[in-house]
Amino acid sequence: MEGSGGDPCKPADVGMTRVFELFGKRWTGLIVSVLMQRAVHFAELRRAIPGISERMLSDRLTELAGAGLVVREVDEGPPLRVAYRLTEAGEAMEPALHELGRWAEKHLAGESGCPKTP
Repeated sequence: MEGSGGDPCKPADVGMTRVFELFGKRWTGLIVSVLMQRAVHFAELRRAIPGISERMLSDRLTELAGAGLVVREVDEGPPLRVAYRLTEAGEAMEPALHELGRWAEKHLAGESGCPKTP
């Protein structure tokens, strides 16, 4: 397709598809944002994200672990506690997510519906 920008299946487009398949799901970005600060136990993570159910948090953490971005660490206790932390690959997302946050602050409307000011 001449003039249309090239092959729609080039590697960059495949990469973007993979990113949005994972990060397009509700809660995923917030989970990663909390984990960027430090390793967090499951209960702390749930409290840090108001409105997320235990089941949804568990499902998203499983997906992030499957993608190689999060590691589940078990402290046998007592009491038995489970913590989650970002892998090296997960931590490498920080600059990109930081820039997305800056972009959102500048270009997306706030709760009032008004554009944010720089």
